[in-house]
Amino acid sequence: MLDLDRLPLSRKQLRSVGQATRRINLWHGSVRSGKTIASLLAFVIAVAGAGPSGLIIICGRSLQTIERNCLEPLQDASLFGPLARHVVHTRGATTATILGRTVHLIGAADARAEGRLRGLTAQLAYCDEATLLPEGFWTQLLARLSVPGARLYATTNPDSPRHWLKTGYIDRAGELNLKSWHFKLSDNPSLSPQYVADLAAEYVGLWRRRMIDGAWVVAEGAIYDMWDEGRHVVADLPDFRRYFLGCDYGTTNPFSAILLGEGTDDRLYAVAEWRHDSRATHRSMTDAQYSAAVRTWLAGLDITPEWTFVDPSAASFSTQLWQDGHPGLARASNEVADGIRSVSSLLAAGRLLVHESCEGLLAELPGYSWDPKATERGEDAPLKVDDHSADALRYAVHSTAHEWRHLLTAKKEAAAA
Repeated sequence: MLDLDRLPLSRKQLRSVGQATRRINLWHGSVRSGKTIASLLAFVIAVAGAGPSGLIIICGRSLQTIERNCLEPLQDASLFGPLARHVVHTRGATTATILGRTVHLIGAADARAEGRLRGLTAQLAYCDEATLLPEGFWTQLLARLSVPGARLYATTNPDSPRHWLKTGYIDRAGELNLKSWHFKLSDNPSLSPQYVADLAAEYVGLWRRRMIDGAWVVAEGAIYDMWDEGRHVVADLPDFRRYFLGCDYGTTNPFSAILLGEGTDDRLYAVAEWRHDSRATHRSMTDAQYSAAVRTWLAGLDITPEWTFVDPSAASFSTQLWQDGHPGLARASNEVADGIRSVSSLLAAGRLLVHESCEGLLAELPGYSWDPKATERGEDAPLKVDDHSADALRYAVHSTAHEWRHLLTAKKEAAAA
């Protein structure tokens, strides 16, 4: 059923599979480096030899990420051959069948997920994207692995060197029954040079060092360290194919709306900004007043955005816009680190420019910095000060990532030509 010699695996992947016999077995390193396939293979081999007592568990940030990152690869015959037929799952179900064994799927989005483990006795567990799991959940999972010979298999991309997984486990491998393997992009020889080049275009700065080089490095200093006013600020604008709007809501804090345009020159532009600071003006505004002001501003520009992405916490403002007939409303994607990476990639590639009229945004971007206190806790978070226009820009950019991702590749292809 499983012929390792026929699987498309590197020597490093095969070696890690053969050595995964500790209580904790951890694969970490860059994206697309082969660590997930190796870890899944080691887990399936363990499932094949598992005894009758104790549950078998797969954990991840959510059920959807478990399906995407674990079950779908296992069902891919090009990766796992005939084994793929023995992995059965109905999308949305909280169990799967692997080699005839029932496997329980547990999403762990926050600390409350720890309660789903209480009372369980497990013999095998697999954790996808371990750095994204709450530390309490991880600790409780290890406590539940109480059957003799129980094992945990986990994979993750690098995070802060002060992350609990790094300091509490990887750095203490000599004290624990733990084995870890560090993978780099070069450890996956099956990737084409073009794909590697595309990945390098998508990850810059902090994320390049983590996701491409596979390094556990700290987030510090300016977030957009590639920002160059001489390069990124423009006085003239091209014609635009379409527009998007990002809104960061504030009552005592500033309210900012950033209009993002997709230019006919295949660049994105922060075209215009509407901003109200109640502290500076000594005048607060209601949701209805904000809605009217934003719609009046857009009417004056003679622009109707294709989509308007609103701060997810501003439910009442979204409701007001909807009641006022504002078209194309959507909750903004608020994955902060991922959103910052999207903006960083575009700035580094010269594919995101800012019009000189966006005064609030231009004032915030140079000082937008990582929070050193969050860094000490092993977290990546920006300082929550002077960030409202930067957040509005992030909402518009990251929420439309599927619309502009090809522009990064187009830049490389143009340079090669």
